[in-house]
Amino acid sequence: MPQGQVSAVPQDGLTTRQRRNRPLLVVHTGAMKGKSTAAFGMALRGWNQGWSIGVFQFVKSAKWKVGEEEAFRALGRVHAETGEGGPVEWHKMGSGWSWTRKAGTESDHAADALEGWREIRRRIENRVHEVYVLDEFTYPLKWGWVDVHEVVEVLNAREGRQHVIITGRDAAPELIEAADLVMETTKIKHPMDAGQKGQRGIEW
Repeated sequence: MPQGQVSAVPQDGLTTRQRRNRPLLVVHTGAMKGKSTAAFGMALRGWNQGWSIGVFQFVKSAKWKVGEEEAFRALGRVHAETGEGGPVEWHKMGSGWSWTRKAGTESDHAADALEGWREIRRRIENRVHEVYVLDEFTYPLKWGWVDVHEVVEVLNAREGRQHVIITGRDAAPELIEAADLVMETTKIKHPMDAGQKGQRGIEW
């Protein structure tokens, strides 16, 4: 795609403008870091357009301090106080509904993850946000906690301008098939290979 030129024009009856504004399903998968970071970068661009942003983290601990979370919460306050950008909601384990990974069985965690997905489904069906980041969502799908066929059906049927970005390793083939954009991160080198642990401002 040199200089942003498409490689083919589909015979779908849509105008160039309609095709340009078609909402995307994006999947960031692969073994290397950067999947969530890239998703948050896309959400940041959406915020700049004045779009409503919803971030939903499925695996990261409620105690895990994520730098992007604080930044997006600050941007949400900027919007509320000045009208600049768009509104922001950030939900993670321990914040939001009951998908918190707390003491309990795997069945408990599966039920909580399913409840989280059902809330996201309600929001999609009601067109609440214009950008959804479902961070680490590939794992509940992989573990069978959430039915991938239901997810694909809901995402394919979504209306309006609702971009959905899903991150995590081992993305299901059905999800990859349904996606408009799939990115796979591959490790070439990593500081941990040389014994260096994660550091402030880089990993969090």
